[in-house]
Amino acid sequence: MSKTHLTEQKFSDFALHPQVIEALENKGFHNCTPIQALALPLTLSGRDVAGQAQTGTGKTLAFLASTFHYLLTHPASAERQTNQPRALIMAPTRELAVQIHTDAEALAKATGLRLGLAYGGDGYDKQLKVLEDGVDILIGTTGRLIDYTKQNHVNMGAIQVVVLDEADRMYDLGFIKDIRWLFRRMPSANQRLNMLFSATLSYRVRELAFEQMNNAEYVEVEPEQKTGHRIKEELFYPSNVEKMRLLQTLIEEEWPDRCIIFANTKHRCEDIWGHLAADGHRVGLLTGDVAQKKRLRILEDFTQGDLDILVATDVAARGLHIPAVTHVFNYDLPDDCEDYVHRIGRTGRAGASGCSISLACEEYALNLPAIEDYIGHRIPVSKYNSEALLTELPEPKRLSRPRSAGGPRRPGAPRRSGAPRNNRKRPG
Repeated sequence: MSKTHLTEQKFSDFALHPQVIEALENKGFHNCTPIQALALPLTLSGRDVAGQAQTGTGKTLAFLASTFHYLLTHPASAERQTNQPRALIMAPTRELAVQIHTDAEALAKATGLRLGLAYGGDGYDKQLKVLEDGVDILIGTTGRLIDYTKQNHVNMGAIQVVVLDEADRMYDLGFIKDIRWLFRRMPSANQRLNMLFSATLSYRVRELAFEQMNNAEYVEVEPEQKTGHRIKEELFYPSNVEKMRLLQTLIEEEWPDRCIIFANTKHRCEDIWGHLAADGHRVGLLTGDVAQKKRLRILEDFTQGDLDILVATDVAARGLHIPAVTHVFNYDLPDDCEDYVHRIGRTGRAGASGCSISLACEEYALNLPAIEDYIGHRIPVSKYNSEALLTELPEPKRLSRPRSAGGPRRPGAPRRSGAPRNNRKRPG
């Protein structure tokens, strides 16, 4: 892992609880990222923080270290009941909640603080069994949290720390009423530590969030460009007819170790998956229609390297820590320019380099000006030779077939002879 994204500031320089420092160092975390170096002095002094930083810069570790430190240095009330968690971390998606829980496990093991998960779509009784034994830190999505609270399985009356992760996405997805419902059942803002983190925070979101915070300090790590200087961006203008063939040709050329392909609709994702699975790629599909257990298994397989390609809607674009993603393909340019930043932020994480390739087709090319205006630069354009695109590709698989991924990628197999190594050329 590259160290160039780290600061000279060490976690041990702060007055963090010794158990927190030990857990961080045992996981190889010694130096802070810029957002951690800015946020920790504030949270350790009990100040509320709204933090904005580019994706992949350590926001999760910033709020986890702060949360564990606060609970270890502020004893729980003697009247606290078993069904009363001490900290609540809210996330916009089930996958992100699971990821935060995974990231928190090392800290929980070192400190003895107990973790709980609450997310919809799966495992109601399994999650409830953990909560019934009592947890210190509850991580979840708003719908399941409200469900458990209404059933009196969870009581928010002893909350000492609140975190909103990917806060802009939570508001965008319409969770404002749910968030306010949960906040109304907690102690007042001045009786708890409040943190809010995201890659993008509009003024509207900050205003709404600050309703639930106590004079929060706004901290921001502003990169030279929103997309990250370690990400190589590239843009093609294919026709709708050639778009799929271009994608498959680029995959053959790039032969990425691990890549994510984003599309704007679940139906488009299913179509891409079908073509790639039929072509022998180890590919997984991640959309809202995929069952929760299957989604988590696909993410695990992708993270562990059992899948090479993940085709996804924007449900996977926010907050997930998938290491070593070498390439991101925007099969469709997103309608929301912020989603472009979040998508390509899946690569080039934690100081590594990455490659982002976007296809501006006839349907979505109109989204490009807003995206380039938002990121503050033009995306370099490359041309391709239509006659050099792959031909005689197999018929796509249908999703109704039992397997959700294609057959194993041919180990060490050569690329097709028809796949040119120099298919693209930059205009002079």
